[in-house]
Amino acid sequence: MNEIKNLEPQVVWKNFHALTQVPRPSGHLEKVQQFLLDWAAAHGIEAFKDGGENIVMRKPATPGMENRKKAVMQAHMDMVPQKTAESRHNFETDPIETYIDGEWVKAKGTTLGSDDGMGVAAIMAVMEDESLEHGPLEALITADEETCMYGVNHLASDTLTGDILLNFDNETMGEFVVGSAGGVNVTASIAYKAVEADPADVAVKVTVKGLRGGHSGLEICENRANANKLMARFLNMAIRENEARLASWKGGNMRNAIPRESEAVVTVPADDVDELQGLVDYCADMFAEEYRGVEEHIVMTMERVDMPAVQVPEEIQDNVLDAIVACHDGVLRYIPSIPHIVETSSNLAIVNVTPERAEVLILARSSSESMMDYVGTMLESCFNMAGMKVEFSGRYGAWQPNFDSQITAQMVEIYKEMFGEEALVQVVHAGLECSLIGEVYPDMDLVSFGPTLRSPHTPDERCHIPSVAKFWDFLKELLRRIPEKA
Repeated sequence: MNEIKNLEPQVVWKNFHALTQVPRPSGHLEKVQQFLLDWAAAHGIEAFKDGGENIVMRKPATPGMENRKKAVMQAHMDMVPQKTAESRHNFETDPIETYIDGEWVKAKGTTLGSDDGMGVAAIMAVMEDESLEHGPLEALITADEETCMYGVNHLASDTLTGDILLNFDNETMGEFVVGSAGGVNVTASIAYKAVEADPADVAVKVTVKGLRGGHSGLEICENRANANKLMARFLNMAIRENEARLASWKGGNMRNAIPRESEAVVTVPADDVDELQGLVDYCADMFAEEYRGVEEHIVMTMERVDMPAVQVPEEIQDNVLDAIVACHDGVLRYIPSIPHIVETSSNLAIVNVTPERAEVLILARSSSESMMDYVGTMLESCFNMAGMKVEFSGRYGAWQPNFDSQITAQMVEIYKEMFGEEALVQVVHAGLECSLIGEVYPDMDLVSFGPTLRSPHTPDERCHIPSVAKFWDFLKELLRRIPEKA
């Protein structure tokens, strides 16, 4: 028996466990969509899939509470598929293996999927628990939030009828979010004709791994290393000092995750192999010193591999590498009026270089539309100088803070009453679906909250067990006290 099913509140944890058994990486949601529809049918809950691949559920009010404002509970069904180098997990077919470590639930070698599986589990718990008191309820469980926000980008204006949106995608209990950053994907690419490798050379694969990675919004301010940036620095020195030539380079796999691993295959003259190993060791020591106290497990390795027949043309190699070295990565600016919150950043998320094509994907974020334009233009200019084509996609606007939110003010009062603590009303640098939902439903009162999660988008993702019980108790009381319509 899986231990997490026995945790309290069981009505939440049993549903979360059920979700861990259903593969649901972004882009592969057919199984979880069918699971949610089947689950709703088995519990007598109205549910359907809309034109945006979202699952919508509805539950009538407790008798006598029909005149309350209608609350829409919202979470996303997909999860970020990240795993350790040693893991053989297949996110499209295998269940997540969970375990309890003290006060935390974790996964064995993979992301846990509590982002945002815990929000979905809470929705399921509310929908099935007949002991709760509440007004009319809707639920919106969205598709592919982690990759392109497909679900909310295709949300129709007549799908929902609620007055209040309760988004369950925040990751610190006791924090109520009323604003978030927007984002845009910046993709730079160039195609070219491969050149023959020198058969007298030898080939080696250099790997950077062991980095913490993390959420490229919430944890971009923690000065964690980016594996693609470290690899770029190494390659720059290897080409300059050891006559290295680039055959291939692959790093990162999710636009919204700080890259934890990066690997490149290079060719060098046979006489330079030992010197290149020395450079690998030198860089490993240098990076460990630079990131002391932040990254404690940086590993760089080099191993001989089969000699490739072709490689990247030298001029293309130099131009692309120069652009990657030069492009901005990390925090660009903090919000001037809220100086502890990041305003604008970029994440050098994915590098994929083959002998015929190079592609780089960066996720830029900002809570300022003009600064979003600026960081996009800055990145475009950088890669244009390397002769690369730059395209923008998946742009979504910021959720501008509403510090006058009526539901948030009531939540602050309830939280203080229940727990004797002051809640924090906050804006975050993450991208939340509230921004797009608010565009479709401008009269909705929006707020985001949830139990405490740490290190989402990495294999270190974990969910704080006591905070789930606290979140559940708070949610039940909040639903009971949703005000009447004016």
